[in-house]
Amino acid sequence: MKQIITLIALIAIGFGAQAQKKNFKTSFEVDGICTMCKKRIEKAALGTKGVKYANWNVETHQLSLIIDQRKTDTLAIQKNIAKVGHDTHTEKTTQEAYDNLHDCCKYKDIEVIDDHKKKKS
Repeated sequence: MKQIITLIALIAIGFGAQAQKKNFKTSFEVDGICTMCKKRIEKAALGTKGVKYANWNVETHQLSLIIDQRKTDTLAIQKNIAKVGHDTHTEKTTQEAYDNLHDCCKYKDIEVIDDHKKKKS
């Protein structure tokens, strides 16, 4: 009986290990407004162990990633991004981290948003 339980446990572990992918593609939204934000967001994402590729789109606010799921997950990446001042749907930055952003990166400030829209026009 013990041998059967052990065999079932080993099989379950084997399937669980296979479910994690080495080159898993994912994306999520990150709040930001400019190319300075882009550099900061991508640097924070790439600073997370297991992130192989990060590209944040200024227009859509989508962060596209290729990660090694054996080393990280999206929650860990979102926490690192929140630490540098940017919100995601899951993780919110602290007021202190947001206040440390450059003035042109204050994505919650209506005046800054309007100013960036004028520059694009």
